[in-house]
Amino acid sequence: MAEEKVEVMPEATGRKKLALPHIYALLFGIIILCTLMTWILPAGEFDRVANETGQKIVVAGTFHLVEGHPVGIFEMFKCIYEGLCNAANVTMFVFVAYAFIGLIIATGAFNGLVAGLLRVFKGKAKAAIIPIFITLIGLASSTIGVFEETFPFIPIFVGIAIAMGYDAIVGMAIVSLAAAIGYAGAFMNPFTVGMAQSIAGVPIMSGTAYRLFCHFCMIVVASVYTVRYALRVEKDPTQSYVYGDPSEFSMSQEEVANHPFGIREKLVLLVLLAGILTLIYGTKKYGWYFTELSALFMIMGLLSSFIMGWTPNEIARKLSRNFTDIAEACLMIGIARGVLIVMQHGHIMDTFVYGLSLPLASMPRIISAECMLLVQTLLNFLIPSGSGQAVVSMPIMAPLADLLHIPRQLAVLCFQYGDGLSNILWPTALAPVCAGIAGVKIAKWWKWFVPLFLMLLATQMVTIAIALMINWQ
Repeated sequence: MAEEKVEVMPEATGRKKLALPHIYALLFGIIILCTLMTWILPAGEFDRVANETGQKIVVAGTFHLVEGHPVGIFEMFKCIYEGLCNAANVTMFVFVAYAFIGLIIATGAFNGLVAGLLRVFKGKAKAAIIPIFITLIGLASSTIGVFEETFPFIPIFVGIAIAMGYDAIVGMAIVSLAAAIGYAGAFMNPFTVGMAQSIAGVPIMSGTAYRLFCHFCMIVVASVYTVRYALRVEKDPTQSYVYGDPSEFSMSQEEVANHPFGIREKLVLLVLLAGILTLIYGTKKYGWYFTELSALFMIMGLLSSFIMGWTPNEIARKLSRNFTDIAEACLMIGIARGVLIVMQHGHIMDTFVYGLSLPLASMPRIISAECMLLVQTLLNFLIPSGSGQAVVSMPIMAPLADLLHIPRQLAVLCFQYGDGLSNILWPTALAPVCAGIAGVKIAKWWKWFVPLFLMLLATQMVTIAIALMINWQ
């Protein structure tokens, strides 16, 4: 994974161009800001009760002030370490998923598959690969909740996109954008929609048809935007936002097109397919999560390695490289979790949630519904966890929706919209992780993605208005 380099480049006028700080510095600055806020904002809490699964959820209407606990300098650094430990289950899963799925990618089987598609879609039609894979990855994310699991595919799609005459942003977008839209438009994701519906008292997996419509709308908008940019870059490479930036994943079209695709590579794809089907079954039937999925990825990676005839030492060296490549991204996840820990130690997290929910009660119905989306999007900056955000916000938003005569189903939709798409926007979520893996500077990703984010946000607001008009339940 390419390390972000932050340089100050002189302009022709002799003035210096400001550059975005390294993501570690940016996250540390946010932690400092949140630490200062613990000295300014009043401390407060909601009462919490355990639900049927044993998870503690907020009790609406119970917010009360508590004794303040401003976070000091030494405690702030303790919170950073605690954040690293708190995110250990996520970071360890990312380590394992990236390393062992990386073994499958290293076999070249996926390159062979894409080479076959390139032979089918020639010339300008090759851009059809972009919406095809955005749709496929988006469906996987929407149904079984894959997000971190897609990280190993980012480098391969970056390489393929460059080989097709596009750039690293296109490759990163195919994977990361699809996963984010999958979460935002999820129709049966157990970690977000399932949990939010259970907390809101809405029938589990209900409202699927309209969620499919919302998902499709976002896929269309994202695909058109990405394809237009890709074709512009193909026509004039200087139009690329990363023009001149080297990529360690660069491949030529000949390398992709001529990649070996024999019986071994095809058997590896069968292992991948069997693994995906097992993942779907295990997740749906037995509620598999990080532990079981990590074991499954290990088995898939090792089986693929044995099929390719690699020796144990070769496998070990490849795993070592993969672990090294993903280390910086995993640290980003842990440091970002420090933001949440600081706010929890200072008892201001619930104060933020309560403060954001108050204005909604006095707004007209349609405006309140749209503002629910904005509130959930802002909350994802502070709580970049779908299930974590659900247990904090849904117990408040669901009864608030009743007061405003808004269907609870719509409150769940606002939650998943806010949780999903902003995962690849906020620096405290997965945006810097995905950009780091792709070797794309986060500032350049934002330059490309923010206009699309606003388009998708507008799309979400339209679907919210339609849901209100048809009284979607």
